[in-house]
Amino acid sequence: MKNWEKNIRKVVPYTPGEQPKQANIIKLNTNENPYPPAKGVYEAWKNFDIDKLRLYPDPSIGKLRDEIAKFYNVSSEEVFVGVGSDDVIAMCFMTFFNDDKPIIFPDITYSFYDVWANMLKIKYKQIPLDDNFEIQTEDYNIENGGIIFPNPNAPTGVLMPLEEVEKIIKNNQDVIVMIDEAYIDFGGESAIELTHKYDNVLVIQTFSKSRSMAGARIGYAIGDKKLIKYLNDVKYSFNSYTLNTMAIELGVKAIEDREYFEETRNKIIKTREWTKEKLKELGFIFKDSKSNFIFARHETKKAKEIFEALKEEGIIVRYFSNPERINNYIRITIGTDEEMKKLIKFLCKYLEKNQIVL
Repeated sequence: MKNWEKNIRKVVPYTPGEQPKQANIIKLNTNENPYPPAKGVYEAWKNFDIDKLRLYPDPSIGKLRDEIAKFYNVSSEEVFVGVGSDDVIAMCFMTFFNDDKPIIFPDITYSFYDVWANMLKIKYKQIPLDDNFEIQTEDYNIENGGIIFPNPNAPTGVLMPLEEVEKIIKNNQDVIVMIDEAYIDFGGESAIELTHKYDNVLVIQTFSKSRSMAGARIGYAIGDKKLIKYLNDVKYSFNSYTLNTMAIELGVKAIEDREYFEETRNKIIKTREWTKEKLKELGFIFKDSKSNFIFARHETKKAKEIFEALKEEGIIVRYFSNPERINNYIRITIGTDEEMKKLIKFLCKYLEKNQIVL
């Protein structure tokens, strides 16, 4: 090893879901929305003044913050916007997790949390989910330097009722508690209302899932304005111009169209419930998902074999080889009705369950 290599910060990186290059793939592996963005997004893109790109974007992202604030009935000073919720959460880690005590989060959860903690040299402790893949609130009544957990959880899809979320917050008012709500729109009650009751709470959401904007990379946090000020201080010390001008304008149009948002979200929920019924008939076992995916194992077939068979058929789902507790599960994103019928049709053939009515 050369001397300069000793000073390199070496980390085990997060592994993103596969983005296949070939056409005619049914892509059900990264929890993207199967429907296009709102019509206003397309119009804004088509009429975008390209001359604006020679200028730096608004560092405060004021126009988009105002629209997010209006949608959730909060003030703009309570909104922080970043380049996807990943960027927002990374900023939160840098800003708020600076204690000698470890931060805590579930052992089966979004696998970026431990990556950020390791990269930023933040101590952490993973709290095991119970045998039903559920968070037990009493497990979080321990000394810690901060808390983060998704609700619904990923990759399990399990939703924690808001009163259970509040129990964790109530018992941890001396540290920052972050609720990662990337999937909340598909069946849960947001904790945003708790940000007015507790000044140590941050709720993080994204445009990537329920607003069909994964490619635009827009995420945001809502919390007490003091927390948002601290976040902005770190952001301006790291990169003042985080969100590009076009993304800001498209984001405004996406959040303005509440009707389209509700329409497509409801379609995904309806398709998810149909898919649950069919998967149960096929012998799959899973917790009741309140997200835009289903995390399932089969009663007889190995998850890896099902994953590989689906891939050969041109249907890509997500398979996690680690940790051991979930290495017999696949995660299936909810696509269009047509895509999910093709998935079920193939599984019927593969599992020799031809009596299933589609």
